Formats: sequence, C-alpha cells, structure tokens
Amino acid sequence: MSNQAIIQHLESFIPLKGTEKALLEERLVSRPIKRKEKILIAGEVCKHYTFVAQGCFRMFGVDDKGFEHNIQFTAENEWIADIGSFHSQNQSQLNIEALEAGLVLQIKQQDLYFLYNTIPKLNLIFKVLIELKYIELQNRVLQNFSSTAEQRYLGFLEQYPHLSNRLPNTQIASYLGITPEFLSKVRKNIQSNR
Repeated sequence: MSNQAIIQHLESFIPLKGTEKALLEERLVSRPIKRKEKILIAGEVCKHYTFVAQGCFRMFGVDDKGFEHNIQFTAENEWIADIGSFHSQNQSQLNIEALEAGLVLQIKQQDLYFLYNTIPKLNLIFKVLIELKYIELQNRVLQNFSSTAEQRYLGFLEQYPHLSNRLPNTQIASYLGITPEFLSKVRKNIQSNR
C-alpha cells in the first residue's frame, strides 16, 4: 500500500513504466515511525530522502537559547529531508520529528543518484519537487519580514489546510514565530472579523 502511494505521487508528474517502478521499489525502505520519534537529529548527516506515506512530521531547528523553530511541516504524500545535508553529506543543523505515528518510505543518497541516472524521469520529477519547495520557502521568507502575524497565520492556513486541525497550537505558533497565547488572540481576531 505505501509503495502504491509513492508511485501514484510520482506518476502525478510523469507516468512510469513497470520496470521503472520495480527499480524504484527495490531501493525504498519502509519504516514505521512512533510519535515523537526523530528521523533526523541535529549533528547527524541526513542519509535519506523521506516520503511520508502516513503521519505528520516537522522539521525544526533549535536556537542558542534552546527555543525550537519549526521550518516545515510534512504529511501524507509529501517529502521531507534536510536537502543541504543530504546532498553535501555534512552534519545537519535540523531535526525531523514525527508529530503523529506514521509510516515512511526512505531512499539513500546513492540509491537516489542511481535512479536519477537510470530513470531520467525521476531526476526531472525531483527537480520539480525541489523547485516547488524553494518557491514555498521564498514565499515564507517574504511573509516573515513583510506580513503581520494575522497575515502569516492566514498564509499558514492556505499552505497547510489539511494540517491546521492536526497540529497543536504550540507547533503552529513556533512555525509563525509567535507565542501560543498570541496565536489565540490572532484566531479570535479573525473570528470576530468574519
């Protein structure tokens, strides 16, 4: 079932032949994940590109004062990795943690590079995936320095409509760069203006 999810996801970009699907499936490792389990810890090298078949994950960093800052959320049919660490094989400054129990499919760097060379379509698909994440990141940076907390929250709802009810306020607030208490005020203000 999880392999079928990743195949459907990839084929939403470009159809794959049976032999291409088989090559991909040979290099995927399926892994059940417990809630709060980390699949990447800061200081380690990001060894896998991870497809989320079930569950919800966050990528976050920790500042000098010990505060966590969420950078990205990922749920079903999405990918997560510290791309910089994955490609350079240098230590990551980020953590990836399960917010819910789930199931992931992981692929190692050398296997992904093999597939890029063997199945050029996959190289194109991953190029598009990375470009879309880059656009998302650019929009987030622009929002952070040019938007109010209310605008950032509305942007979050637009970007993650499927996650707004699955994430605790503390996680959303960390992503927005505000306190959970201020997030409650923002939500009340939005409700009263409707």
